[in-house]
Amino acid sequence: MTTPLPPAAIAALTPTGKLRVGINHSNFLLSSHDAAGRYSGVAIDIAAELARRLGVSLEVVGFDAPGPMAEAVARDAWDVAFMGNEPARAKQIAFSAAYLEIEAGYLVPAGSPIQTMSDVDREGVRVALMGRSAYDLFLERHLRHATIVRAKDIDASYDVFVADKLEVLAGLKPRLISDAKRLPGSRMLDGRFTSIQQSVGAPRSRDEAGAAYVRGLVEELKASGFVANAIARHQVSGVSVAPAAE
Repeated sequence: MTTPLPPAAIAALTPTGKLRVGINHSNFLLSSHDAAGRYSGVAIDIAAELARRLGVSLEVVGFDAPGPMAEAVARDAWDVAFMGNEPARAKQIAFSAAYLEIEAGYLVPAGSPIQTMSDVDREGVRVALMGRSAYDLFLERHLRHATIVRAKDIDASYDVFVADKLEVLAGLKPRLISDAKRLPGSRMLDGRFTSIQQSVGAPRSRDEAGAAYVRGLVEELKASGFVANAIARHQVSGVSVAPAAE
């Protein structure tokens, strides 16, 4: 069933006459862009479909990290944005249910005594990660004893992990798999500490009709196979289509 599109939703999502979409450049699993500024990826496919249904052009508003993108909602920098659904962000952003999930885990260096997920949260354990990422916000709420060491981006989190000989690197598992190949003897711990719920958010300051339409569209695109087809088309590994919203 096609999601109904009320005029109020169009007005809420396209106040400038186009759809401005916030995209996080650091999440290579969901979007990428070439030297000419052409974007592609699962998130871009969903954004393009939303723009098509709204009958407007698509403008990508790129950010180097998710934290600044989430904060940019306060200055009306985008109409919808693709990011992890975290409680700290939901105060200003109305999120859809997740359209896909990405497992987050830990990488430890060669010879590490850390064997399990539960071993990480101990005194003296330093965890490198990208600051203000969705998994940073999660670990900030859940780690009680380990120390979080924040870096400006994903590459910098790996660099500080190696250079400062930290005990753990936290990140999205597809990226950690590639990091492990760069660091001889390192290994990923079994399991995951969370799954990042990648969602589409709209500003809470706008008419609720816009956010409601986005929520409905996301469910439609999951159920129709659109999201699964986009994942396959872009050959993205380490992610899965999120279950239908309850």
